[in-house]
Amino acid sequence: MTLDTTVSNRDAPSVQGHADAATYEMDFALHPKRIWVEFGGEVIADSARTMVLRETRHLPVFYFPRADIRMERLKATDHITHCPFKGNANYWSIDAGGRLAENAAWSYETPLASTIQVKDYIAFYQDRVDAWFEDDVRIFEREEDESSSRENPFIDWLLREAWEAASSRELTRRFVQCLRQGGVPVKRIRIIIRTLHPLLAASNYSWSEGDSEVGRFDISHDIVQSEMFQDSPLRRIFDGLGGIRRWIGAEEDDDFPVLADLRAEGMKDYVAMPMIFSDGQTNAITMATDDPAGFSAANLGFIHEVLPVLSRFYEVHAKRRNAVALMQTFLGRRTGEKVLDGQVKRGDGEDIHAVIWFCDLRNSTPIADRMERDAFLRYLNQFFDCMAGAVSDHGGEVLRFVGDAVLAIFPIDGEDGAAAAAAAVDAAVQASDRINVLNGSANAGKCEPIGFGIGLHVGSVTYGNIGIPERPEFTVIGAAANEAARIESLTKELGVQVTMSKAFTDLYEGDVKSLGICELRGVGRTTEVFTLCD
Repeated sequence: MTLDTTVSNRDAPSVQGHADAATYEMDFALHPKRIWVEFGGEVIADSARTMVLRETRHLPVFYFPRADIRMERLKATDHITHCPFKGNANYWSIDAGGRLAENAAWSYETPLASTIQVKDYIAFYQDRVDAWFEDDVRIFEREEDESSSRENPFIDWLLREAWEAASSRELTRRFVQCLRQGGVPVKRIRIIIRTLHPLLAASNYSWSEGDSEVGRFDISHDIVQSEMFQDSPLRRIFDGLGGIRRWIGAEEDDDFPVLADLRAEGMKDYVAMPMIFSDGQTNAITMATDDPAGFSAANLGFIHEVLPVLSRFYEVHAKRRNAVALMQTFLGRRTGEKVLDGQVKRGDGEDIHAVIWFCDLRNSTPIADRMERDAFLRYLNQFFDCMAGAVSDHGGEVLRFVGDAVLAIFPIDGEDGAAAAAAAVDAAVQASDRINVLNGSANAGKCEPIGFGIGLHVGSVTYGNIGIPERPEFTVIGAAANEAARIESLTKELGVQVTMSKAFTDLYEGDVKSLGICELRGVGRTTEVFTLCD
């Protein structure tokens, strides 16, 4: 019995430098001799009816009929791997002689149609059992199939070009180009990489024939929880259930909604395969073609071979992107950039001339005493959403959350201090409007009203690393930051929401009104204080 999966050089993909080597062969046939396997001092399998699979660049694999295996010595596990032309493999451990060989045997319970002959057969890893015998001759090593020396046409690309890609988008573009040059009839490809981000679950790098460039769109956590995603091949892959392959035929054959979309695009064959990172994270690659013959064994065999290495390239880019996202999310944009640029030692820092934006929540201590913990945290986050969100919307940067206060800056670039001052005022107005909405009639009686004050000042601060060598922290140091906090505290006694220093109003070109000369407690001096005109 022979599978019709042998690919000749005439039909194989051709990549520059590898036109003569591009072949992938797979042959499944009855073995003429008796094969038996020992483990733990026991014969585990013994058959004169084994089928041998010879596959390019792989040692021969013997598949035993279940009737010729001591199935009581096999313990099913939840381990699953995927082969794009055989399907998903389920695994067993061997338990014999007081020993356990984990995931030492496998089978294809529901093989793809092209390899249906492997159904009801089980194979064993040659190096996870104690001994192999062919007839009565013990064998330790087998000669590699001579086709094993034939080079995968995509390996050279991995070694020579893939590493040059500066991003996942660029890597995807180059990979698509390599596939098409190699004769793979791919018309649509998606690379889905999971990410660490409070708002995003994954990034999808997508290309379809006719696209001038690879697109990227981010997948939110909400989308991952949606019914649409739950019914997709991606959920199956992310859950560790292996990949899938579907011939896109009649509508009634659709077990995934995406297949209907692909049919409308004229696609005939669809493959989704896991991409495993070094930490075990499961990502996915999906491909579709409109070729009536679909993807060949050579196409899928070569791709399957290079996928583990290709995954590492994507992992490098993903780790970098995750690092940037996490740094900017938890440390702020400016701080995150500095850490990634290598400013990680105690004492690293810089002097910044900026508008300093300081706001504080009113009466937080008694409110916290009156509210349940979870309710107070929601209350506090609402306040931060209004304040810090407005700062970000107007180009400022939040440097620190200090308890229930926010310290932010609007850096002054060159001599354009007026622009920074205007942005800070716009942020203050927007923050106030958002708070007023929360405190409005729609929210009446549902939560404590939010009171606040915002202080605006201008000055130079030192922004850098302090702490102990093992735990440095970026923070703001300088008299101007302290003065901004003192100016904000005046909102309480002056009965306004926004107070501004004379240094700030010297830059700000909008209308303001004076609130008089005030003492800055803890600073030891007085200053004229202003607020916005009604």
